[in-house]
Amino acid sequence: PEETVTSSFASFIHAVRPEHLSKIVRHRSKRMILDSIGVGLVGSTTQVFDIALQYCRLYSPVAVSSVYGKPGVKLSPTLAAFTNGVATHSMDFDDTWHPATHPSGAVLPALLAASQMLPPSTKPNGMDFLLAFNVGLEVQGRLMHFSTEAHNIPKRFHPPSVVGTMGSAAATAKLLALSTAQCAHALGIAASLAGAPMANAATQAKPLHIGNATRLGFEAALLAARGMEANPLILDDIPGCSGFSAFYSVYQPKPLSTPSDHHEFLLEKQDIAFKRFPAHLGMHWVVDAALSVRNLFINYAGSFSPSLIRTIVLKIPVSKYINRPFPSSEHQARHSFQFNACTALLDGEVGLSSFTESSIHRQELRELLDKVVVEHPEDNVANFDKMYGEVALLLHSGDVLTGKCDTFYGHWRKPLSKESLLKKFRSNASHVLPEGKIETIVTMVDNLENLSDSSQL
Repeated sequence: PEETVTSSFASFIHAVRPEHLSKIVRHRSKRMILDSIGVGLVGSTTQVFDIALQYCRLYSPVAVSSVYGKPGVKLSPTLAAFTNGVATHSMDFDDTWHPATHPSGAVLPALLAASQMLPPSTKPNGMDFLLAFNVGLEVQGRLMHFSTEAHNIPKRFHPPSVVGTMGSAAATAKLLALSTAQCAHALGIAASLAGAPMANAATQAKPLHIGNATRLGFEAALLAARGMEANPLILDDIPGCSGFSAFYSVYQPKPLSTPSDHHEFLLEKQDIAFKRFPAHLGMHWVVDAALSVRNLFINYAGSFSPSLIRTIVLKIPVSKYINRPFPSSEHQARHSFQFNACTALLDGEVGLSSFTESSIHRQELRELLDKVVVEHPEDNVANFDKMYGEVALLLHSGDVLTGKCDTFYGHWRKPLSKESLLKKFRSNASHVLPEGKIETIVTMVDNLENLSDSSQL
């Protein structure tokens, strides 16, 4: 039969082998795994995680898979994946790729839960786990490259709810060693379970997008393993009958070649962005710009004195859901250019404590927010590879101080150092784990290729 785009993806998932993972892909993906675990652990301290866990404990008769931050608590595999996915995105602290999505959180919780689900005789080793993780990343990246719309900050569907569900299905299908036909059906089933609107950004419902992506992709693979079938052309562009193309206004799919001696993963060409503080990725540009101009201001005035500032001008891209002048909740604050810029100006940093209720509603912060004016320069596009952040302070004296950032520290063009990534992980994990266990995880992930049983994670 003639090869289709869908069959090419299924063939890739089934045929790719550990030896196709280059040294740089293994290195980058292990950094992603470590960061995602740390983000999930600190995310397990949030209210939205508690709500999700309470719900899942009502429906979990087969409790075999672990839950972030809750020693001794186990759920059924798919509900554990869901709960841990919610934890991963509960603070918007998880990694981001380009085109824009949060790739790790949609895949890792499913693989962790599946590893614990499998009987002792079929436990995947660390290299199997690492390969499945990268299959999930590769499928997400390839699907996003099918649309020019996906390259910009999204307006309709939250990307991880779309491509993340497909990535979870692909990764889990690989870990469960499904046949080529079953891999194709897993993708088809996952497409029927994908999609969430951007309108729920900046609400407690947004972390559900990651939880559902990792859980529903997992369920799609389990259903395919048990014989459920779906449209074998789900990824192809069929005129008059939308498949995966329904999620994009422009959709141009291309086959994914089956690896022979070599396969170049997208992760080899495009590194990942790690966040230094728990907020939407766009905030990292304005925070670094604000910190830069704050230093100029202190050199100018001797200290940071808000009373000397007449106007704060933010030059940012047009993106409605992260342009929030006066956020009233932590989730709105994580999606507000204005809040994050002013917090950085006022405090000299943005961190976990910046998004508490007491911090959000400070009078001195409100006074700074009242001074903000937003501008949208034509050259500042809503694209994580091209955008910049600029913060200008117009002083009562008539002087103007300006800070600009076009590549924040943690962006794929300016990756976090090993020391910075470990510092972030240890800080996040310390909220729920003792030091000994934290260092065990660091060592285990660093040596993942040599782990005999990935369920030990």
